[in-house]
Amino acid sequence: MEKKPNIIYLMSDQMNFEVMSRDGQIKMPNLNKLQDDAVSCTNTHTVNAICSPARASLMTGVLPHRHGMVDVTHAVPPYRAEYNYSLDTFSLALKQAGYKCSYYGKWHVERAHCLEKFGYDEWETEREIPKVSLTPTRRSVLKGVNGYPDRVMGGTYSEGIEASEEYYCYSKAIDFIERNKNQDQPFFTFISTYAPHDPYTVPECIYDLYKDEDIKLPESYWDTCLDKPRIYQRLKTVWNNTSEDEAKEIKRYYNSYCTLVDTQIGRLVEYLKANGLYDNTLIVVLSDHGDFQGAHGIFCKGVGSFEEGYHIPLVIKLPHSEIRGEYSGLVTTCDIGPTTLEVAGARQISGQTDGFSILPALRGTAEGRKVAMAEFFGQRYAVTQRIIWKNHRKYVFNGFDFDEYYDLERDPHELFNLAGDPHYQADVEELCADMQQQIALSDDTTMSEATYVMLRFAPVAPVKITKQTQYEIYNKPF
Repeated sequence: MEKKPNIIYLMSDQMNFEVMSRDGQIKMPNLNKLQDDAVSCTNTHTVNAICSPARASLMTGVLPHRHGMVDVTHAVPPYRAEYNYSLDTFSLALKQAGYKCSYYGKWHVERAHCLEKFGYDEWETEREIPKVSLTPTRRSVLKGVNGYPDRVMGGTYSEGIEASEEYYCYSKAIDFIERNKNQDQPFFTFISTYAPHDPYTVPECIYDLYKDEDIKLPESYWDTCLDKPRIYQRLKTVWNNTSEDEAKEIKRYYNSYCTLVDTQIGRLVEYLKANGLYDNTLIVVLSDHGDFQGAHGIFCKGVGSFEEGYHIPLVIKLPHSEIRGEYSGLVTTCDIGPTTLEVAGARQISGQTDGFSILPALRGTAEGRKVAMAEFFGQRYAVTQRIIWKNHRKYVFNGFDFDEYYDLERDPHELFNLAGDPHYQADVEELCADMQQQIALSDDTTMSEATYVMLRFAPVAPVKITKQTQYEIYNKPF
């Protein structure tokens, strides 16, 4: 009897959906080859557009407001974002199912780096990974204005691929697999690269693959955002002094950084095949969130509901490549852990979760998601967004400005915000009602109880909550 499948997660930081395109600008030959043996989930969205909230949701299967890490660990004090250690995780379920578990690379899930509480036997995160001294050969710099310092956006160094942190993390994982490949116990290893998070710094040999490429900016690069929340217009001002050629060069570095990750995907797959491990291994390729990469004239990630920040790559190579091809159904970050657990034959995450296994949907034995939900809490400046996708439609509730509604089938680049168009009010109200339903189902009481007179500007009111709240402010019989 064949042992349980081994499991490998390959997570990148800030890699958007463009990498899954075989005819796009980003060269990902090894990922594309892996896709031949896998399911490419083409409609996957992160539940949050920054690192810690998305990563904690991946681990727990719940939306950020439930696990508490609603901002990145280093940006705000604990009262603004604190992980709930009472929650179960998919990695702990794998540990209890007999897996030997390891983690290498960027963690950024909670502040204490308590990976043993998540079921990991071995790990090396940003706290332990050795710092390397690299020799810069070129830089792309965003010039600071109004007292802000300059910011390096990308660059190259003279050392080779072997000097990169990405190579180091994959080497640690390969060593772990080598030590455990002949054991009766199945293994789970999680590789989490910093790449392609800004600054986009790469070896010259990778950059050289793009130096003569005609880099194209997104179709929305010239969007004025006049029909969108004013904060987007303010974000665009950061890049006022960046020329189109400079923007293309930033994107050239980003594309190169993605390709650096691809070299390591290829290296790992080659190792697995050479050691007879590839067939019985579940390989999951994903990202925590995306990068705007010039969409609407903005780079990096954060405030901004655009697809480049939320639409993420997800490739699932099942054991023995049971299913191949594309899956266009909705998927969220919260679904990935439960899917992994079903493939492994392990118990599911205990307690109420916001995700479920998509394995039946991939097999065609069940329907997938009807809607997908994301939350955003605004980083240091604290603004509220809720985003919902339903088929080709997308609605964004903005607690700080007017809302957004996009028809992604007719307008894939989100050039036209239709939230204020009378012809689309029925759609806006329908998706807002779906959002309110998801808010109620996930016990997001901050939103579901937002009925005070100063908060009554959503297109549809919250779903009525019947359970008793902890306390009542007033006790007047009027």
